[in-house]
Amino acid sequence: MNLYLIGHDDRYAVEQLQMQLFPDEPTRFCESPFSGDGAISALHRGKTWLTATAVLKRGGKTVRAMRRLKAENETVRLRRRILQQAYYLAAIQLRPAPPWGALAGVRPTKLTTQLLQSGKTERDCDRMLKDVYFVSPARRKLCIDASRCSAEAAKLLREKDLSLYIGIPFCPTRCAYCSFVSQSVEQFGKFLQPYLDALLLEIAETGRLLKQSGCAVRTLYIGGGTPTTFSSAQMAQLLGAIGEHIDLSECLEYTVEGGRPDTLDAEKLRTIANFGVGRMSINPQTMADSVLQTVGRRHTAAQTIEAYRLARDAGFDAINMDLIAGLPGDNPAQFLRSLDQVIGLTPENITVHTLARKRSAALFGAKTLPCGTEVAEMLDGAEARLRENGYKPYYLYRQKYTSGGFENVGWCKSGKEGLYNIYMMEELHTILALGGGGMNKVNLAQDDLARFHNPKFPQDYIAHISDVLEKKRQIFALL
Repeated sequence: MNLYLIGHDDRYAVEQLQMQLFPDEPTRFCESPFSGDGAISALHRGKTWLTATAVLKRGGKTVRAMRRLKAENETVRLRRRILQQAYYLAAIQLRPAPPWGALAGVRPTKLTTQLLQSGKTERDCDRMLKDVYFVSPARRKLCIDASRCSAEAAKLLREKDLSLYIGIPFCPTRCAYCSFVSQSVEQFGKFLQPYLDALLLEIAETGRLLKQSGCAVRTLYIGGGTPTTFSSAQMAQLLGAIGEHIDLSECLEYTVEGGRPDTLDAEKLRTIANFGVGRMSINPQTMADSVLQTVGRRHTAAQTIEAYRLARDAGFDAINMDLIAGLPGDNPAQFLRSLDQVIGLTPENITVHTLARKRSAALFGAKTLPCGTEVAEMLDGAEARLRENGYKPYYLYRQKYTSGGFENVGWCKSGKEGLYNIYMMEELHTILALGGGGMNKVNLAQDDLARFHNPKFPQDYIAHISDVLEKKRQIFALL
């Protein structure tokens, strides 16, 4: 879909909203007027008013909308807001209003959490989401409920606290929906031990820098990929190094993402638990074996149930389980049966994702995906069941190209919020990332983050580990 700007250069603000509203029509940015379908976003500066206008042409129909802002009140944020509002009000004359309205960002709860932290009420949050961003009533409630948990979790943080993320970008096989930096062991297994050896160097250096800085680790999350692709001996090597070099005496939450049930056995789970890990993720994504087969996950629902039992036997007192709404071959009734099975296991956390149709995933462009209406039925049914069974939303985020424009929501039993997920998604404090593909986010001030990327692929991470260690030293110089 063409996009042409007149009178302003706030391309990102408008382009992101266009991609959200018309995900099946790739944006083509135009440097000059175009013919045919597309959008024009214009800003006129008068003596008194800034006027944002949007004109959209699609399928032989032309629509317009306009929003204004007093020139004396202009800020970057308010200018971009009226540009997005004008575009949105034009767009919904051509398509149904989406559940998240004119919100284009991945972190809608940041807005409401910041309001709550500043002393505003939940009614103020609801009014802002409704009047400024046109968010639907159901999504406003989800957002505010999650922010309530975020505001409480923020109270546990002190000035020099931070969280650690350790990435293991390997999986037994690559799932058809996956767009993460993750290498299948079938093709890249030879890099497992060299990758671990390099990671141990980064752990040791990070531990040294942490001691010098006086910073305290509040949560630690080992994710991927699938960290439990490592053998029991390799997991012991990894967790032993963490325990040796990093002070976890003030750590509130220690998580390992088991992810694939086919990577978990009694020995590995006991090994992980014996190193003080209290929280484990076991992610079926669906409990329908036919859907598992379709998306390339080489395990069964029965293996998921067995892995869950083994994790409980090993002593884990907090278990998360993920499901995905909108997988190929699934339908609302079958999805809700999967959810009922997971609820029946009584995990402390259940995360319900909406399928994101990413271009780098194998199933991009698949014709057998449930439609947006079916995904809405899955998510609405999931919310009702989860609330009925004592779960509440504690964190929420969005992705581009999700089916129906919906969201991902973490649900928890009371007092069992996944703190790392909140701190990472709300960007409440510094997140240090170790391993390939990790992104370090250093909080310099509110809404001011310095980002440092580790090399994306395992082989590059291994080859450039000395550069990774030097970058860590630069990060701690900021801290």
